[in-house]
Amino acid sequence: MRPTRSLGGTLQRGLLILFALTALVASLLFGFKDKIALGAEVYLYGYPLVIMDITRARSELLIGPENELRRVRQFPDSNFKDVVRPNLDTLYTTAFISMKQGPWVFEMPHHTTRYELMPFMDAWTNVFASPGTRKREGQSEIYLLAGPTWQGKAPEGMTLLKSPTDMVWLIGRTQTNGTADFETVHRLQDGLQLYPLNRSSAASTNNHPATKEGGFAHLPPVIQMREISTSDFLVRLMQLMVDNPPSVQDAPMMKRLVSAGLIPGKPVHLSRLETAIFTFGRWIANQKISRALSAKTSDGTWQVPPLNLGQYGSDYNTRAAVAMVGLGANLPEDAIYPNTSLDHQGQTLTGQHRYQIHFEADKLPPVKAFWSITAYGADEFLIDNPIKRYALGDRDALAYNADGSLDIWIQAKPPVAQTQQKNWLPVKDGASFLLNARLYWPHASALQGHWQMPLVRRLD
Repeated sequence: MRPTRSLGGTLQRGLLILFALTALVASLLFGFKDKIALGAEVYLYGYPLVIMDITRARSELLIGPENELRRVRQFPDSNFKDVVRPNLDTLYTTAFISMKQGPWVFEMPHHTTRYELMPFMDAWTNVFASPGTRKREGQSEIYLLAGPTWQGKAPEGMTLLKSPTDMVWLIGRTQTNGTADFETVHRLQDGLQLYPLNRSSAASTNNHPATKEGGFAHLPPVIQMREISTSDFLVRLMQLMVDNPPSVQDAPMMKRLVSAGLIPGKPVHLSRLETAIFTFGRWIANQKISRALSAKTSDGTWQVPPLNLGQYGSDYNTRAAVAMVGLGANLPEDAIYPNTSLDHQGQTLTGQHRYQIHFEADKLPPVKAFWSITAYGADEFLIDNPIKRYALGDRDALAYNADGSLDIWIQAKPPVAQTQQKNWLPVKDGASFLLNARLYWPHASALQGHWQMPLVRRLD
């Protein structure tokens, strides 16, 4: 007669097998811990370069060819879903520029009409030049934009801007005081010119991109980065590093890459096991960045991005995190971006409550240009509302208190008091939201942390 097995004995044996398998997996992972760590490091190191190239390719596909200025002519609204946290302070003038076809001449006519900022980023997302109002020294400014291998001197009357990489992204911003200001800003945008050094006529521009649909390349760059395989990521990275070389500070990382057989310009030959290990390291890196980005203060104070934005050195973690959520960030000297999703009690901001931000008369945002506060939904896009008001700032007709202080009212329904409606920033009833302040050309007190945004106080 066949003996019966007790349920307890079967469960015990099952647990022993599971424990043994877990121990085996743990020992294997421990044995590969250095390669897993390298996989995470390589992913974070190369993420900005790869997403920059994906952004460039998508821009060429949907907006227009590189080496031509694209002048954005109007603000986004709540239907705009291309980029998270769009701003309503400036109109953009942008271009992806290839230094292989340069050098290029970039002209900025002198004016004192509006604050403007024309940062040039290299392929690794570092800002290597930031001409504009803050740094303006003379009258009309003419720049010679040259690549890393170009040898020569700038012609008389031109200032040389030397890019360390072939790929360059201009993300110019011109102060815009509401929709009624578009005509003035369009005129200023039209004065900006980009053309090759060997020709005197300006290159054509593209203000009305064609609409195209479908295909992986049409997806937002962040989505493409999530979907790209680890093998394809590494192949693309090694290819891009030929024309977009690492900096001197990257020497230790380059040794790490070479030790794994990853050499710029050479084929990538990783075994299935090595690819799997790198993929696991990539997953760990994503989790690490995700936790860092979702971390919140417990007291409701505003979070301010680190002061090495735009000039990261070997801080690859910060560089990758910024590329994931704010590709194209300015230098802090040009703009800082305090943000919060919590009230003064550390509770999540939601449209079921009313809130107040109170600035003392002597503690208004310290800027040499201008400031604003924008409300975004939990999806980080603009919030639809009846009066189509998405942001408030010092260029609006705000109602100040008798003592010079200022109150901003944040709620779903209009304030009862008529005097408060000028300072009303609408949100969606019952839905969570976040706030993003922008301080353009901030004073040292803001940069050094001596001044901070006031807490968002819940009123009910």
